Amino acid sequence: MDEYLAGLTTEEINEKTLAIDECTTEQMLHLMNEQDAKVPHAVAAEIPQIVKAVDTLHHVLKNGGRMFYVGAGSSGRIGVLDASECPPTFGTDPMIVQGHIAGGDVALRWAVEGFEDNAEEGIALIERCGVTDQDAVIGITASGSAQFVISALKKAGEIGAATIGVVNNKNSKLENVCNVCISPVVGPEVIMGSTRLKAGTAQKLVLNMLTTCTMVKLGKTYNNLMVDLKASNIKLRDRSVRIIKTATGVDSDTAISYLESASMSCKLAIMMIKTGLDAAAAKQALDQCDGSLKKAIGTFIKAV
Repeated sequence: MDEYLAGLTTEEINEKTLAIDECTTEQMLHLMNEQDAKVPHAVAAEIPQIVKAVDTLHHVLKNGGRMFYVGAGSSGRIGVLDASECPPTFGTDPMIVQGHIAGGDVALRWAVEGFEDNAEEGIALIERCGVTDQDAVIGITASGSAQFVISALKKAGEIGAATIGVVNNKNSKLENVCNVCISPVVGPEVIMGSTRLKAGTAQKLVLNMLTTCTMVKLGKTYNNLMVDLKASNIKLRDRSVRIIKTATGVDSDTAISYLESASMSCKLAIMMIKTGLDAAAAKQALDQCDGSLKKAIGTFIKAV
């Protein structure tokens, strides 16, 4: 028996759910809900480390670098999910925030066992992605023992990339191979060892914080409005119109007209309405302020 694995909090038996197979449906649901309630507190305890990670990621992306999520199993899927949401939410290039899972994309749909133990493939992934010292790599593993993730982080660190770990155990093997280690300990799972539950939820909350707060610092929002989205479908077009109306106070017809004049860029449309600039001038003003709408509007008002 592996002593490291046997000593993990995520591998312990949960005394509160010992008789879950004897519970009614309602009792089971209450048990799960009670255990899930522990997750936000575990994440809150790691905010000092999350601050370091967000500031690191902001520096990396602001200076033209990229961020890579690397994980296996449930952890890998959560990383890929978070990365895939950045382009539609924040208008980022799909190559800026990437998610990679042990076993490749097929592992997103079907479990591919064994790949998490493949250290060589973790190294090869970093090489294939062309990771440089301008990038950041975030390794995600509940146990902190997945060799695919550990070797990827170690290789990235040797290259000079910033390295961040997300793990659900203290004093894990992951901790020694990353610059910043975020380790929300959520306790034993409702079903022993099923880390897609509380551990997975904690990972999702942490990743939400990493990308969302990084993008806010990069000027991807205006107040709490996701203004950098592109109206590429009916839902996003409707959302863009509502955001423009909220930010500027114009009516629907005006919002639609400006959105179309701005090539379906919500942020650009707001800039045009707020300043009276045409599309080209508004874009230039935004570019001069690194894409920050609030800063660009403020700069224009001061200039006037």
